[in-house]
Amino acid sequence: MSRADFHQNNAERARAEAQRLLDQQAALGSRWLAWVATELYQLSPPEYTAMVRRELEQLNRAQQP
Repeated sequence: MSRADFHQNNAERARAEAQRLLDQQAALGSRWLAWVATELYQLSPPEYTAMVRRELEQLNRAQQP
């Protein structure tokens, strides 16, 4: 499977996972960053983890005033 195919097949799932992680930020407060790191560490393959990380960064930036 090509990189483009992998991205296309997993983009929606990566966005949903990133949103799930971001949704926990208010509930976890200062523990959120460590929790997110643990959650990302458990994802695989690494290409998918990178996709989720990028989506999380984009969602987080969009929430900033």
